[in-house]
Amino acid sequence: MSAAILTHGKFTMETPAPAPVMAPAAAPAAEPAELPPPVRRHTPLVERYGDEIAEFFRQLIPVVFGLALFVVAWAIISQSSTLPGPVKTWHSAVQVFGDPFYRKGPNDQGIGWNILNSLGRVGIGFGLAALIGIPLGFMIGRFRFLSHMTSPIVSLLRPVSPLAWLPIGLLVFKAANPAAIWVIFISSIWPMIINTAAGVREVPQDYLNVAKVLNLSEWKVFTRILFPAVLPFMLTGIRLAIGVAWLVIVAAEMLTGGVGIGFWVWDEWNNLNVEHIIIAIFTVGIVGLLLEQALMLLARRFEYR
Repeated sequence: MSAAILTHGKFTMETPAPAPVMAPAAAPAAEPAELPPPVRRHTPLVERYGDEIAEFFRQLIPVVFGLALFVVAWAIISQSSTLPGPVKTWHSAVQVFGDPFYRKGPNDQGIGWNILNSLGRVGIGFGLAALIGIPLGFMIGRFRFLSHMTSPIVSLLRPVSPLAWLPIGLLVFKAANPAAIWVIFISSIWPMIINTAAGVREVPQDYLNVAKVLNLSEWKVFTRILFPAVLPFMLTGIRLAIGVAWLVIVAAEMLTGGVGIGFWVWDEWNNLNVEHIIIAIFTVGIVGLLLEQALMLLARRFEYR
């Protein structure tokens, strides 16, 4: 038994240990193959801007149809009257705007100079109305006593026809050009006063109560609370006022004379040049439309309500 144990022990001790199994070396990672550059697919313009194009034509078609209907009606009316037709007026417009800045004397100048002189008068009268009307509107809307005091005056003078103010201007200023500016001023100041005052009254009372609690000065109340809130109302008043100012200048210049689009209309009437009168009507309308659209874009820029 001992021999068996020894023999078993000897066999156990002399048995060689199994060699360690070596893991196969990992193969080097293959370099990723370069992919071809992505092919840029050019999206058709209709797919990219289809909605915008459709909306554009959806708005353009009624405008074109309306203008075409207007021209056709104008042509039909001109056939049975002495009114110049669209074709004849178009040829006259090409001649008028072919040299809009000629000068052949103080009362014989191109339509370009007449438009610029009218815009200059409108700019001066409108600017003076804004300088006075907007601050006055803030004060009327801010202070109840001042609002009650000025309300009957504004209600009385606002409906007065603009041309009714022209004799007052001629009497006071003794000259036609300042009188025309005065008419523009007095006509365009009312929309600014009324809309600005209405905007101040629309400011929530809670904002003003907080200003009282914080003991803010009147200047800070104006700059931090009133002005940002009233700005859309103020711009609406400015847009309405510029339309009134451009409307009034034509009538005022017809009566005062000088260089201006209104005087140009009256002078062409004296020369029995009806085509030029129609051209002046379209010019006044286009310039007024551009002024109003520019102020509407400005109003949208500050719209936050």
